[in-house]
Amino acid sequence: MKILVRNLARTTTEAELQAAFEAWGAVQSTTLVLDKKSGGSKGFAFIEMPKAGEAKAAMKHLNGSQLDDNKIRVKKAGNDKIAAGRSVAS
Repeated sequence: MKILVRNLARTTTEAELQAAFEAWGAVQSTTLVLDKKSGGSKGFAFIEMPKAGEAKAAMKHLNGSQLDDNKIRVKKAGNDKIAAGRSVAS
């Protein structure tokens, strides 16, 4: 399951993020989104967890938690309108 993590401190590293999620299960990949010009973090990342149950537990427990003095927001990645069964055109 692909997870979106938002409101990350610009100093948070992929290793720190991965460690936080590994407390809830296996992490397949961690991708911190970087600014092309500066090379610094854009403040969000994607986590891939192969087991849905572990991913859901991680999302539940980490959403709203503190990481590097920032209150992070964690949810399933994807298009919310399509995931909810609504057409993008409407």
